Amino acid sequence: MPFFDLPQPQLETYRSSAQAPDDFDSFWAATLGEARAAPLDPVFERIDVGLDVFETYDVTFSGFGGNRVRGWYIRPAGRSTDRCVVKFIGYGGGRDLPHQHLLWPSTGRAVLVMDTRGQGSSWSMGDTPDPVGSEPAHPGSMTRGILDPATYYYRRVYTDAVRAVEVARSRAEIDPDKVAIAGGSQGGGIALAVAGLDPRVHAAMPDVPFLCDFPRAVGLTTRDPYGEIVRYLLTHRTKHEQAFRTLNYFDGVHFAARAKARALFSVALMDDVCPPSTVYGAYNAYAGPKSIESYSFNNHEGGGTLQEQRHVKWLAQQG
Repeated sequence: MPFFDLPQPQLETYRSSAQAPDDFDSFWAATLGEARAAPLDPVFERIDVGLDVFETYDVTFSGFGGNRVRGWYIRPAGRSTDRCVVKFIGYGGGRDLPHQHLLWPSTGRAVLVMDTRGQGSSWSMGDTPDPVGSEPAHPGSMTRGILDPATYYYRRVYTDAVRAVEVARSRAEIDPDKVAIAGGSQGGGIALAVAGLDPRVHAAMPDVPFLCDFPRAVGLTTRDPYGEIVRYLLTHRTKHEQAFRTLNYFDGVHFAARAKARALFSVALMDDVCPPSTVYGAYNAYAGPKSIESYSFNNHEGGGTLQEQRHVKWLAQQG
């Protein structure tokens, strides 16, 4: 894949053209207030999956609309821990199996893995349905309910994610001010949303984040998931302004501008799924202390396991 986006010096100063709606903050305050009016009701069921040095729990809790969301909670066995990382999953994936989430418990921290409603059948298994319907949409998740912010799919997902952080804080052993968040691609976009919506987040690690800078991303890359929006608008020729009005309530650039937690981003300069300028659009808007790791010759895999190694070192420095 050749370089196709802005050169590095321009990326470092790039600013998104996206402007938050006037009622952006009130929209999200009302959304979260409605969700919090219902009991969180977290349930942790201890299960045996043969991982003797870890304690593994099957988790359920009430997310958007009171819908039950599933996840995993994994902590080191036989030792105390008061730190937790809440992990969000990439597009099309689900929580899958516990043994795939052992990085953070291996460092002495707990991890809470949130299943993504309605996903989990593309490359990893999910167990959480999305019982909310929508008007006609393109196959995939990107255009479900896209004609109204109140019905858009990611309103439900972002709310679930904020509630997942609250689930982690509900654990008696966890310091509620030491909950970090992490994710790659869609998971990185979700992490940015949570960082902007929950000022108590301790640290954020969004890798090659998706769902950022919609005005630039849609049409710049030919690949999915942004391509789903393009194909939807190809068919629904009169819905362009209405769709982009909705997307503007879910743009990672706006959440980044409201975030205060320390953050470690990553970007890949040959990424044609989440173009580097869209990542820098969010990074340059980010209001909290921040740094970014840039991988010049990588596509959407970004830094891979090397970036995970950097996560471990960086988060240890945050306390």
